[in-house]
Amino acid sequence: MTYHAKLIKGGKIVIPAELRRELGFEAGDALVIESNGKELVIKSTSQALSDIQAKVKRLIKVPFTVDDFIAEKRAEAARE
Repeated sequence: MTYHAKLIKGGKIVIPAELRRELGFEAGDALVIESNGKELVIKSTSQALSDIQAKVKRLIKVPFTVDDFIAEKRAEAARE
């Protein structure tokens, strides 16, 4: 669905009430605004954190334990 908003004095954007309800945004909530080329992406801080956690999980081999980490660091040191 497409929503329309207006940029008002002071650079403020009013998010339509229907969209705020749909996304669970409430007055006083902290939001994260990301620039994606020529687009803006607005997320709740909890959604932004979930996105970051998902990205980190994809970078970590599973399972990854402290023992794995130590073994990896020892192997790196041995190569140097």
